[in-house]
Amino acid sequence: MTNTFVNSLAVSGTNVFAGTYGRGVFRRPLSELSAVGDEGDPTSGKPRAFGLQQNYPNPFNPSTTIRYELASASEVSLKVFDVLGREVASLVQSRQPAGNYRVPFNASKLSSGIYFYRLQASGKVQTKKMLLLK
Repeated sequence: MTNTFVNSLAVSGTNVFAGTYGRGVFRRPLSELSAVGDEGDPTSGKPRAFGLQQNYPNPFNPSTTIRYELASASEVSLKVFDVLGREVASLVQSRQPAGNYRVPFNASKLSSGIYFYRLQASGKVQTKKMLLLK
């Protein structure tokens, strides 16, 4: 089904059915499908990997939410920087258990522009970009 717009999905027995516009209905055995991404361990509810998600909404005005996952307990640092690399906010600076987190960020005192947010934990670092539009 490459480059086909799917408008509905249904699961029946051991098959998944995908309805399309103008190309019919496609059937695939569930055993042929694999998960995309790493959502974590469904039995414990804990993520399997360290990860920083894109903020939402983006662009934003004046607030947004930053989400991240920790696979194990860690010292966590979540900071926001301007395009010149100056720290403009420190959102998290603490030890946190494994889990999924949502951190609100209010940028009402900042100017419009591009900002970067950086997550550091367990010796790993991830950085993402966000856009504040006023």
